Amino acid sequence: MLALWLVVLFLTAPFAQKLTDAQDNDAASWLPGSAESTQVLHLSEDFRPEQIPAIVVYARGSGLTAADRARITEGTARLEKLRDHGIRGSETRGPVYDRASDPRAAQIFVPITMDEKGWERIAPAVDSIRAAAGTGAAGLAVHITGPGGTSADFSEAFEGIDSTLLLSAMGVVIVMLLLTYRSPTLILVPLLGVVAALFTAQALIYFLAEHAGLTVNGQSAGILTVLVFGAGTDYALLLVARYREELRRHEDRHEAMALALHRAGPAVIASGATVVLGMLVLVVAEMNSTSGLGPVAAIGVAVALLAMMTLFPALLVICGRWIFWPVIPHNGSPDPTERGLWARMGRSIAVRPRMIWGITAAALVACSFGLMQLRAEGLSNADAFTDKPDSIVGQEVSARYFPAGSGDPLVVISNQAQAQQVGRAVAETRGVVPTSLGLPPGTKSSHEGKVLFEATMTAPADSEAAKQTVERVRDAVHAVPDADAQVGGGTAALLDMDRATTHDNILIIPLVLVVVLLILCGLLRALIAPLLLIGTVVLSFAAALGISALAFRHLFDYAGESTDFPLFVFVFLVALGIDYNIFLTTRIREESARQGTRKGVVTGLSTTGAVITSAGLVLAGTFAALGTLPMVAFAEIGFAVALGVVLDTFVVRSVLVPALFLDVGPKVWWPHRLAEEDGGATPRESAPGVTRSGG
Repeated sequence: MLALWLVVLFLTAPFAQKLTDAQDNDAASWLPGSAESTQVLHLSEDFRPEQIPAIVVYARGSGLTAADRARITEGTARLEKLRDHGIRGSETRGPVYDRASDPRAAQIFVPITMDEKGWERIAPAVDSIRAAAGTGAAGLAVHITGPGGTSADFSEAFEGIDSTLLLSAMGVVIVMLLLTYRSPTLILVPLLGVVAALFTAQALIYFLAEHAGLTVNGQSAGILTVLVFGAGTDYALLLVARYREELRRHEDRHEAMALALHRAGPAVIASGATVVLGMLVLVVAEMNSTSGLGPVAAIGVAVALLAMMTLFPALLVICGRWIFWPVIPHNGSPDPTERGLWARMGRSIAVRPRMIWGITAAALVACSFGLMQLRAEGLSNADAFTDKPDSIVGQEVSARYFPAGSGDPLVVISNQAQAQQVGRAVAETRGVVPTSLGLPPGTKSSHEGKVLFEATMTAPADSEAAKQTVERVRDAVHAVPDADAQVGGGTAALLDMDRATTHDNILIIPLVLVVVLLILCGLLRALIAPLLLIGTVVLSFAAALGISALAFRHLFDYAGESTDFPLFVFVFLVALGIDYNIFLTTRIREESARQGTRKGVVTGLSTTGAVITSAGLVLAGTFAALGTLPMVAFAEIGFAVALGVVLDTFVVRSVLVPALFLDVGPKVWWPHRLAEEDGGATPRESAPGVTRSGG
């Protein structure tokens, strides 16, 4: 098995490094495919190359001096000569001054062509523009903003995302494994397995992106790293816990591993299959970025599961018992779980399970009231970064002197015969600068009976007011008979993304719940237990979201959340958190068949509590690594998922679920015969020293 994986790694590692080259980060890879803005984006390619303007802003609050205007003229001349990195210097427009006499600011528009390499060269293009624009004298501010400047800052934020997340996730895993096993040698084995899984998954996704049309962008590539490290390490922890248990019962480590795989393998495979199927549900999303994330995440988790069920056990058996040094499990050595913390906790919960689950559920419900602070309505460019890059500063400076929407106009395409009527409808719409309507430079006047023109909005392009303007313009132009008019542009794209994400939230969240419920029903061969587990999952998700919303408002001072924030947090929490449900409940069921449900719950908790806690901390830590990126959306997802996993681990799986199972008793397995037979035990049979007082 080891030799086979070495061959796989030898063949795939070179291609894993090419995944960044296969990423598609242009607008169409994120937008919903059927949206009006996406159609306009494709139609506009017939009129001109896909371009985004970088805007050079010069400003002096007291008024531009003669020397300032000379510098602006010199900068314009240099910008007009630029030809590298897709810059079309010959189509440079400007300088445009804020007023005819005594101007205080000037803008120069520099178009950048966005072909298949556009995302890769946007940052170098803006660097060239910055160098050509020059630096201002004392008191003269010079900034690069507009869609080009903002895109460059986003590109730089994503630059190195794979290596940053890889190192962060690896550091978290090493620390957590050291704390869990207190063994400097054991941490190497799961780490090797996870790295092998990551490289293999990246290579496979690269081939699918290059030859099968799979969409991969910076977001999905970054989440892939976190998922493989988090899920892969979880599976390793779940398996090694059962292996160490069997080593205390058997002399032959090969026999111990065979039994560990036989007994823990089905639960681990079911956990992985749940995550894979949960992620694949994302393919029905309207958002291309969300839909593309589904297969990428599913492939990553599937490869991680395969590596942890083949390569990881092989490495453990090859290394022998010494890998657990300094606490080596010998045949016949006592099992610490029988008298440990989790065994005592299980017996304590069994005394008054109804009171305990009632208090726990009430506390989680109280936390969920924080949802009233949730503002998942999208993030403006100014609020999207954890710091304030130059493009955002320039955007604020530009808005003081020019129409706030300049640089990111509406794009309208209509039939040529009705173009005049459409143009009049656009110009008369509230929120549009009437005099801004016109044909952009470098654009064909018409193509196959269609006309394209642009219009500037008075509100900032990424604001709610601008989105409302887009809706009004669309209503106006759609009302023009036989015009077939469509409205696109950056603001229209944001509006369409918000609508698509709202649709995806309503569709995907119930689908994921149904998939998880069906898997739990098939695995546990029961109905009551899966329904209880689904209820705890929803409650845990609501509490995590509520606490996160309060933290974002009052601790981190974030302006809001992206519209897809609830969906991503839900999918990751439910699909990944179900691992602990499955591992705990399958062990409880196994023990219940032998010694009755009440004893089975206590034994199941005592044998899985430590490993579930460790796995939860590892998963929480790997998602928290998303906070190392300078992007608010990533930081929010990382925080919420990490918090949700901690709640799931220490509250839901350790307290709420055992208390519910103890209170319901054998009927939790209905309609399976175990609900009546209960391993030969009577329904009222108690754990040693435990009564049924208080439920």
